Amino acid sequence: MRNAPLTHAHGRDRLAGTAPLRRPGAVGGAVAAGPGRAPVPAPVAGGTHPLVRGDENASLGAYERGVKAAFDAIKPTLRRISALQHEAEFEIQAQRVARMELGFTLPESLLADAWVDQLDMRRLFAWSVFSTYRRYCDDFFARDPLAAEDAETFDGFLRGCGFHTMDISPCADGRLAHLIRYVLRLPHRSVRRKSYAGALFDIEDSIQKWVETEMLRCRGGLPDTAGSVTRYLKVVAYHFSSGDPTREGCAAHGSDTARAASAGLERLFNFQHAIENAFCCGATIDLLLIGVDTDTDAIRIHIPDADGEIDLDRYVDSLDLFTATIRQDASRARHDIQGAIMESAPDAAPGMARLIEYLIENNFSQIAYVRAYHGKSYADIGHAERFVGAGIGFEEIQLRNLMYFAYLSTVEEATQDLDVGIGIFTRLNVARGLPVPVVVRFDYHGNVPGARARAVERCERVTGALQARYADLHRRGLLHVMQVVRDCNGTDPIEVLACTADAATGTGGH
Repeated sequence: MRNAPLTHAHGRDRLAGTAPLRRPGAVGGAVAAGPGRAPVPAPVAGGTHPLVRGDENASLGAYERGVKAAFDAIKPTLRRISALQHEAEFEIQAQRVARMELGFTLPESLLADAWVDQLDMRRLFAWSVFSTYRRYCDDFFARDPLAAEDAETFDGFLRGCGFHTMDISPCADGRLAHLIRYVLRLPHRSVRRKSYAGALFDIEDSIQKWVETEMLRCRGGLPDTAGSVTRYLKVVAYHFSSGDPTREGCAAHGSDTARAASAGLERLFNFQHAIENAFCCGATIDLLLIGVDTDTDAIRIHIPDADGEIDLDRYVDSLDLFTATIRQDASRARHDIQGAIMESAPDAAPGMARLIEYLIENNFSQIAYVRAYHGKSYADIGHAERFVGAGIGFEEIQLRNLMYFAYLSTVEEATQDLDVGIGIFTRLNVARGLPVPVVVRFDYHGNVPGARARAVERCERVTGALQARYADLHRRGLLHVMQVVRDCNGTDPIEVLACTADAATGTGGH
């Protein structure tokens, strides 16, 4: 067992491994379960790491299994209902099965004429996906099941590292949907997440967010005052597949890992230069590039040097560090994490190095999580999303391969993201005769006059544009849309406006 720090540079051999996590200020040892969470140990095969939080893994695992089981029950339940359609009292039997297996009833209009015609299974499938999503959202906003125990201290920790905002742009691929709460183990309400195909974030949108953030600092002292020596941190998370790198990498970059990393870095530098050119050099922001292996959830972090420069060929690999430190005590394991960071970037800013140490240690728990519940790697190393989400919002989507993201204000500005998503679902669903379920959602600020009305109008406009762009799918009943809005200032559930899967009214009267 080698205890020396591990880093990567220009062709060094890659070790297999896994690694742990830590909370701000933690010094080792187990972390107690939060209120209402029993400290049930996670079933770890082959031992675990001293820095892994087994209680949190058990809680996150139970939540993921419960949510995905609800979506995965749809197909077998509808097959069962389809087999009943010519039996006596079909409607009563079908509703009984739906309530028992899915937890909701089906639209009466879709069942009423089954005796004279075939059931519209495409509509029933889309309706069931949408209804399951609605139940999932209601539960999320009512219970806050993914609340992080360190949420109250994270903001202070981040400022202590020298950053007042952490703005992360992962790829829109559903295999990165759990990046915040699972892979990096961050409080999902403490960081900004906005996903784009290939992690190629909209520079103008990020500039607008930067301006908004700095205005709040100047006028309201939030999250700290403009005079504080903290910076805006922009992060890009690209991805790759260690098991099938040429086919299961990032679709937007042709499964070319080097291209995905290079494109992400270029977008980061372009954003930084845009801020500096528009607001002078004093407005410089910090950058960070993270690679995610979607097979194992291990991360590689490209550490900026003292000048903020990032070398794509140098990075610290959490999987290597996990393997190298698994038999050490917590203190020695942390020492080696710090050593690997220093070896990779000896002149890295202390605050940046501290944050990276925290992220690597956090990721150790996710590596152990995947091993405990999925084996050496995920069985579904490819796409297995259940629906497409288009619009603005979706903070509740923190689970891997649940939803493909397409953040947008108009269809025209996000054609690449949508085309990639529709292409994925053409293989997942359409090839099997199933429709593409799309949730069009726009969150709004309820304290802004007219905000809800504008959100509703956007839902209608985007729905029409989707149906026009993918007219063939729409015409064949292979594209269904549910329109949703939500006041993001409160804790209320989503509001369903309309649903094309309801044959009778076209509205979402679940």
